Amino acid sequence: MDVICFAHLRWNFVYQRPQHLISRFASVYRVFYIEEPMYTDADDDYVIQQSKEKVWVVVPHLKKGAHGDVASRQRSILNRLFSDRSISRYLFWYYTPMALQFSNHFTPMLTVYDCMDELSSFKFAPPQLKELEKELMGKADLVFTGGHSLYEAKKDQHAHIYPFPSSIDKNHFAKARNYKEEPADQTAIPHPRLGFYGVIDERFDIDLIEKVAAAKPDWHFVLIGPVVKIDPATLPKYNNIHYLGGKSYNELPAYLSGWDIAIIPFALNESTKYISPTKTPEYMAAGIPVISTAIRDVVHPYGVEELVHITHSPEEFIQQAKKELAATDKTVWLAKSDAFLANNSWDNTWQQMMELINDRLVAKQALFANNYKRKEKNEQGFDYLIVGAGFSGSVLAERLASKANKRVLIIDKRDHIGGNTYDYYNNDGILIHKYGPHIFHTNSKEVFEYLGQFTQWRPYEHRVLASVDGQMVPIPINQNTINMLYGLNLSSDEVDAFLKSKAEPVDRILTSEDVVISKVGRELYEKFFRGYTRKQWALDPSQLDASVTARVPTRTNKDDRYFTDTFQAMPLHGYTQLFQKMLAHPNIKIMLNTDYKEVIGMIPHKALIFTGPIDSFFDYCYGKLPYRSLDFQFETVDAEHFQPTGTVNYPNEHLYTRITEFKYLTGQKHPKTSVVYEYPKDEGDPYYPIPTQENARMYKKYQLLATATPNTYFAGRLGTYKYYNMDQVVAQSLTLFKKLVQAEEQHMPMPVNGVNGHKVSITAP
Repeated sequence: MDVICFAHLRWNFVYQRPQHLISRFASVYRVFYIEEPMYTDADDDYVIQQSKEKVWVVVPHLKKGAHGDVASRQRSILNRLFSDRSISRYLFWYYTPMALQFSNHFTPMLTVYDCMDELSSFKFAPPQLKELEKELMGKADLVFTGGHSLYEAKKDQHAHIYPFPSSIDKNHFAKARNYKEEPADQTAIPHPRLGFYGVIDERFDIDLIEKVAAAKPDWHFVLIGPVVKIDPATLPKYNNIHYLGGKSYNELPAYLSGWDIAIIPFALNESTKYISPTKTPEYMAAGIPVISTAIRDVVHPYGVEELVHITHSPEEFIQQAKKELAATDKTVWLAKSDAFLANNSWDNTWQQMMELINDRLVAKQALFANNYKRKEKNEQGFDYLIVGAGFSGSVLAERLASKANKRVLIIDKRDHIGGNTYDYYNNDGILIHKYGPHIFHTNSKEVFEYLGQFTQWRPYEHRVLASVDGQMVPIPINQNTINMLYGLNLSSDEVDAFLKSKAEPVDRILTSEDVVISKVGRELYEKFFRGYTRKQWALDPSQLDASVTARVPTRTNKDDRYFTDTFQAMPLHGYTQLFQKMLAHPNIKIMLNTDYKEVIGMIPHKALIFTGPIDSFFDYCYGKLPYRSLDFQFETVDAEHFQPTGTVNYPNEHLYTRITEFKYLTGQKHPKTSVVYEYPKDEGDPYYPIPTQENARMYKKYQLLATATPNTYFAGRLGTYKYYNMDQVVAQSLTLFKKLVQAEEQHMPMPVNGVNGHKVSITAP
């Protein structure tokens, strides 16, 4: 899903509510922030740039004096953007109802109106704004308001409306408490200082500032922000009023650090009737006492809780400021203020909004399914219904949609695409893998080039250390491993001879234990493999198929790469963005948060591709196929790096098997770092099919059922109960696609590969 935001504020104007919320969307989704148009001498077009927050900022450029309705010209530009960027599934997020004039011909998955202000009360508000807001209220699935008073005014206009007052980035503004040096343009201003930052417009109480400044010439007012919609010449000019102009969001804590009092000098008029100033909690987080005029959403709750001084006249303002300047101990106020702000953050606000968005999406999906149920039986529906939005399902969906022109519906019970490779930016802004590290490597040029259509690659060769005998040594075992463990200085040939001397002959290699001891002997087997395997699989290597430990080679040279594949790289912008681009086709529809069993009977489709656990498809009629699962414990550390390489294995100590540090994998630059500890367990999401002979026999029973199920195909690690790497899953899906198309062209039963190379025949759709 892409997020398309229509805003009346420039992205780089003042950093406030839209920037806080939309930048958080950009950590998960592809986001386009559509600004109001600019008029130029060139033909109609748009300019697009990615902000540092990864938001695509789109500025429509309209030719001055050109013929045609402005809204229709903006509509053409928006259509072009959707085509250029392959936008097919999207959420509309409105800050201005005016954008309906050029966007109401689209059908978003969900429409949200974040009503941060009563815009119709603002100076120069367009006359049609109220009527367009009424229309937007009718279209919106969700309405959020920027404060409680605005909510009270509009709560009867929509069934799903929720108040979300201004929140705060506490850590950012708390920096003001520790700054040692002030900005150069503030240093020379005498104390006491009363400061304000924000837009200076018709909401600003010019009269209040003028009267207080005249009455108290020894008090100095520091006013930061752009002047808009009012004549700068009307602002009071006194030696103790300092207009410092606009400052960046990052600069604000440094200015706050030098203030004695922070002020909210808003006039009480129609334009401020429903505002909820973002600066209120920001000032408090900076540890600066606050004086405000009687703005309703400041009075309640801040004034009532005695966190902010509320004044009603210049005289009262002066009295409150005198008391505050005379106060010598702010400990009690600071503690009370910090306690009030403890659970107040933009992260929490955005998370609560996302929960409401997900709930509404699920409700709409259910309605979508019911609509299909009511349609005539002879209506087409979908060509393919694919269960699972991981690599198997997504590759097949993309190929079928783009190359075979098939209509595809993907269903996934999770709330995201990408399966187990899903990644996202955590609260510290670090890209992490939700379901443990996924490192891409392949020898298949076809697979590498296919995925390269949807991502730029970042070269990356994974290296792993193992904690053995109190040392960090390379794994797979190589020349350096042996020399470090045994305090030797062997050459490559000597290492080969050393390992052969340790190896034990095995007549018939059947188990994972056989693989290892036949190559490196029992001592190294105990040090590196037995303990790790027991933790990972809850089985001794002697009980596991040989394929498990055969995945980890042994080398006699100094090559310390974990993989030796021809192509080793990571998606430059992460796996989630790769999947977004892969599935950005108009023939593909997606239903998330959905159990396919609940809707499959309602959605007409010609064929089913199932990438979930094959035993669950057949209701575990032969028993449950065993899997190993994992618990992940994430931790962010206030250091550039936590460990010397991407992954460190712990074969013999601790309950976890390994620790992975994501910044090595992603190449991200960040002052902090995030790691994940992996704890294997029996129950939970199915990650690893357990390769034993008994399990293989059970799977073959399910495979026979699959052959007898018409127009149903099983793919992926879970669908074929096979311990596949990512590239093998992609290759399997590309092969299945080719066979599907070939069988349809020839109108004949289609051969598909089962586990272990067995052939089964399934009637083609």
